[in-house]
Order: sequence, then C-alpha cells, then structure tokens
Amino acid sequence: MIRLPFESVLRRVGAAADALGVRAYAVGGAVRDALLGRETVDLDVVAVDPEGEGQVGIRLAEAVAKAFGAKAPAVYATFGTAAVTLRVPSSGFSVPSSDPDALADAPGEPDAPADRTRQRDENHPEPGTRDSEPTTRLVIEFVGARKESYRRDSRKPVVEDGTLADDLARRDFTVNALAVCLNADRYGEVEDPHGGLQDLDAGLLRTPLDPRVTFEDDPLRMLRAARFAAQLGFRIEAETMEAIRQSAERIEIVSQERITDEIGKMLASPLPSLGFSVLHETGLLDLVLPELAALAGVEAVGGVKHKDNLYHTLEVVDNLALAQAEAGRTGVRAEGYDLWLRWAALFHDIAKPETKRFAPGTGWTFHGHEDRGARKNIPALFRRLKLPLGEPLSYVRDMVRLHHRPTALVDEDVTDSAVRRLLFEAGDDVEDLMMLVRADVTSKNEKRKRRYLRGFDRVEAKMREVEEKDRMRNWEPPVSGDEIKQRLDLPEGIAVGILKEWVREAVLEGDVPNEHDPAFAWVEEQREEAVYRAGLFHHMVRLLKGPEKRAMGAIKDAVFWDDLPLDDEAAALAYLQEVKDDALDDDTDA
Repeated sequence: MIRLPFESVLRRVGAAADALGVRAYAVGGAVRDALLGRETVDLDVVAVDPEGEGQVGIRLAEAVAKAFGAKAPAVYATFGTAAVTLRVPSSGFSVPSSDPDALADAPGEPDAPADRTRQRDENHPEPGTRDSEPTTRLVIEFVGARKESYRRDSRKPVVEDGTLADDLARRDFTVNALAVCLNADRYGEVEDPHGGLQDLDAGLLRTPLDPRVTFEDDPLRMLRAARFAAQLGFRIEAETMEAIRQSAERIEIVSQERITDEIGKMLASPLPSLGFSVLHETGLLDLVLPELAALAGVEAVGGVKHKDNLYHTLEVVDNLALAQAEAGRTGVRAEGYDLWLRWAALFHDIAKPETKRFAPGTGWTFHGHEDRGARKNIPALFRRLKLPLGEPLSYVRDMVRLHHRPTALVDEDVTDSAVRRLLFEAGDDVEDLMMLVRADVTSKNEKRKRRYLRGFDRVEAKMREVEEKDRMRNWEPPVSGDEIKQRLDLPEGIAVGILKEWVREAVLEGDVPNEHDPAFAWVEEQREEAVYRAGLFHHMVRLLKGPEKRAMGAIKDAVFWDDLPLDDEAAALAYLQEVKDDALDDDTDA
C-alpha cells in the first residue's frame, strides 16, 4: 500500500466516490512524488463509472465539494474536468512514510502547473484545524478516464471516454502512468500496467507506448522528458532518446508559450544542465533555443582553441543553482528573481558568436559580448520567447551587462572609484551579480580559479568599505536636473543632460565630493562648455537628412564624452561629421 499526502482528504474523496458508485484513483505526479519521498503540490483524480455514465469527473468533483462544504467546483465541461479548491493544514504537503522499498530524497521540482501555486494563509485557518496551524490552498483536479487520438497538424487530442487502462496508456512516461485507488475497499493499492514502479527504482524515463507515436502525437512530451531528466536526475531510455531525435522537428507545432514554460521549469531544477544536455544531444536545442545552440563547438587557428561556450554556459548555470541552494535561497525549485538570475546565467555569453575574433599573438577574443548581449540579444530573446518585458527583462539585461565588471577588478588594485561605480550600477542587485560572477569561474586550472575567487573576496570587502562610507546603492547625484535648470537658467535639453552625466561621473570617479555644495559649484564651472557642446549637437542634427538620422546616437555620445576642440567650432563640427560618417558606415556593414 502506498501512503499519499493529504490522506484524510483523499479518503474522503474515496468515500464520496463510493457513495456515487464510481471508482476513483490518484494519478500522475502525486503518486510519483509520494514514491520518491518528495513534496507534492498537485493532486489529480481520475474517476471511472462502471455503468458508463458520462461526466463522471465533474459529478465526483461536485460531490467532494459538497462533502467538504467548499465552493462549487470550477467546471470545464468541454474537457470533462473540474477543480475543487480546499484549504488544508500545510503539514499535509510533507509525504508520509510509504512503501519501504520506495525511493526517497530524490531531487527535483514537482510537476506543478502554473495555476496551482500554493498560497499559505496563516491568519485564516480552515474551520476544524488548529488555530495555530498554517493552512494551504490545495486544488484537486477531477477528470473521467479517457482515451485520446491525434491529428497530424495538432497536439490537441480528440478525447473520448475510456477505461483506467486507456487513461494510463495516454500518459507521457511510465513513472507518471501510476494510479492509486482511493475507494475504501482497495485504498492505497497501486495500478502499474506499464512498469512505472520498476522505472522509478531504476531512475529511468520511458514512454508507456511506442515512443515515436507518443512524441508524434504530442511533441511537447519531448521537452518534458528533458525537464524530468533535470528535475529528477533520471536518465532517458535509449529507444526513447532516439525517438526524440527522430521526432525533434515536430516541436514546431507547439506554441511558444508552452515551450518557454518547459524551458523555465528546466532552468528552475536542481541541475539544469541535465535537461539542456538532452536538448542539445537530440537536436531540440537548435529548434527551441538556436541562440544558445550557436555557442556550441570549438574553433582553432594555428592550434589555438577557444573553449566550448555552450558547455561553459551550462556549467555556469549549474554552479549558480548549487550556490543558490547552498545559500538557502532555493529548494528543489528556483522561483522569482532567483530564477531570473538563472536566465541571466543562461544568456550571459549569448553574444559571443557575434563578437568572436582571432588576433594573432593574442588568441580568441569576445570583446564587448556582455554589452551587445544586454543591448540587443537579450531583448530580442525575451520577445521571441514571450518572456515578460518589464522588470525581469531589465534585471537580466543588467546582470548580463555587468557580469564582467567584477572580473575586471580582480586583476588590478581595486580602487574606490571602480567599486563606487559598480555599486551604483548594480544597486540592490549587487549580491546577485557577485553570485553570478563567482559561478562564471569554470577554469580547470585550480590555481587560477582560486586567484579569481580570492580577488572577488577583495572586491566584496572593498564594496562593504565603500558602501559604509559613501552609501552608493541606489545613489542619486547630489545635484538634480531640476536644480540645474532652475539655478543655471537652462532649458530642458542637451546642456542639462551633459551636466547631469558629468557630475555623476565626477562623483563616481572621486574627482568631486559626494556633497551638494561642492558638486553644484563644480557644475557651475562646466556650464559654458555644456552650452557650447549642446549648440554643436543641435547644429549637426539640423544637417541630418532622412536615413542619416540613424547617426544621431553616435553624435550625441561624442558631444557628451569626446575631447572636442573648444576654441575652434569648425574643427569640432568637422570631427562630428566624421563621427556621423563612421556611424553610417558601421550601420551599412552590419
């Protein structure tokens, strides 16, 4: 007999089934996770009516809701499913002692759909529970046993009523094709028609039916195979692995949202590389993340090689996942900004193929890959993958853009100004950044690795020192743009922008005290030059025609930062004309 979590709840489900004269079974992830000794966050119940009456899943859900005094179930009549929401003691999520031969302590993320997030409410305990015991929102989904058939051009099945055997045969892997009876006469007995128990014991992922048919019918199952490999640490059976290779191109019929959801779950697992390696080995990575697949391979010139940046990236992601777990930030699943930091690790070198150069005497370089990745590649990836374009995008871009900054400080004396700038740019995310850059040290040369890690220790010590002194996190310059406009009688525009940027840089470099009065005095001294430079910019803008306006950004950068002739306006304009021409030439080459 298998003991499931929420036993008292499931026995009442079984009692409701007995009263209706139907059979009820817990299936899927709840059974698998109970056998693996893992926390379970979803409960699926399959109902079978011996008399063959329809809508048995919905009828059982309504009976269970009534038995618990809960709200009426959410019914999805088209699919024959219904969901009952209960509030139960949070301790029910722990898995009780089960069959002594069952596996335990396996790592991985429970297979929980996005709409089954658990929400604790310690202030409003469920009636009948101890006041001091926190409760948890539990969703139980009910469905009648069914069988499925598929059309070639869709992964959406044609569904018919079926038997329990039909229902288990349609599932993705044998370890998910287990059922536990909930009726009183056979409570806890296991139905295992496809050898799922043996595969659990062997740590094996295998399909109940012919894997080629399984993946042809629903190609998303190929990504689920890779995801379960990462979550559970299981290996994929050879025939199943070969079927994924042969069916890989079928993934094109799956929606991007579904693909991205599986990639995210894979990335949230304890060792994400296990799943991404499956994608790479089967050719799926080329189809679902070609930008990442482009990092694979080693090129040599004159015997000088660069490292395989795909394997380096996967090692960085694993290093980060292990560091997060060791720090107590994640359990079996990363969430929130811990997960977004893993997305940053996955994409931190994404622009290396575009920036790769071989320099005789120097070797392979990838200059500017962090800037190009943050500026161009990451936004494009987020749009294509349909990831959120708000704060998560900004966070990932910042992590990618800054991930070489601490490394650059390791090989030199760490100055206050360099640390001040890093604290200013990273803000409250500086600890995440340092965790990422430590994970990025994958050298097999232990001496070099120790040197970098000791260097990061020095950088972090200097950060604490500078932060205590200057309070640079989320810092704003001591002089604002509004004050510059009002006190220096300047209109909104380039001159004000120049002065704002210059005073910020002067304080960060330590050239001007981080105090209002000396900073404003310094700004006053720069007013005349800022107005002159603004005039040069407006002159150049008036000359730009049509496509030439693409050079406006380059001209603005030069006006702000380049060493322009201050006593020769013609020479300054000639210089800016060269900047414009170079920018347009670069744009044409790109």
